[in-house]
Amino acid sequence: MRYKKTITFSLILGTVVMLSAFMPQQEPKQEPKATNLKVLPKNISHDDLDKVMDGFKLALGVKCNYCHSPRKDNPKKLDFASDENPKKEIARDMMRMTNKINKKYFHEKDKEGKLMNISCVTCHNGKDEPVTIKI
Repeated sequence: MRYKKTITFSLILGTVVMLSAFMPQQEPKQEPKATNLKVLPKNISHDDLDKVMDGFKLALGVKCNYCHSPRKDNPKKLDFASDENPKKEIARDMMRMTNKINKKYFHEKDKEGKLMNISCVTCHNGKDEPVTIKI
């Protein structure tokens, strides 16, 4: 009786293993490709793009909808590729500006070997508009 259970179990297990070999294999899920990138590299990974965008949110103290417009088909979601919000082009201009400044003036490393440069937070300090200090 015990051998019948072992043989039955082995046959069922063997059948499952054989059938699984003929099951269609799923393609590895590809990460979504960003579109309409004009300043950032077109081949930037999804994770790196998220890090850049998180940096903008922290530096300006804003949320994604500050620069990104709602989707037409679902206003509760954002259309990241859209250029409808003028603040998105301002952000691009700011990235171009900081890239130029860093390339021209901040190309040397500090004592620890870290490249010194400016970024959004240099002027914005967590505010959507930079605050000018009057002296």
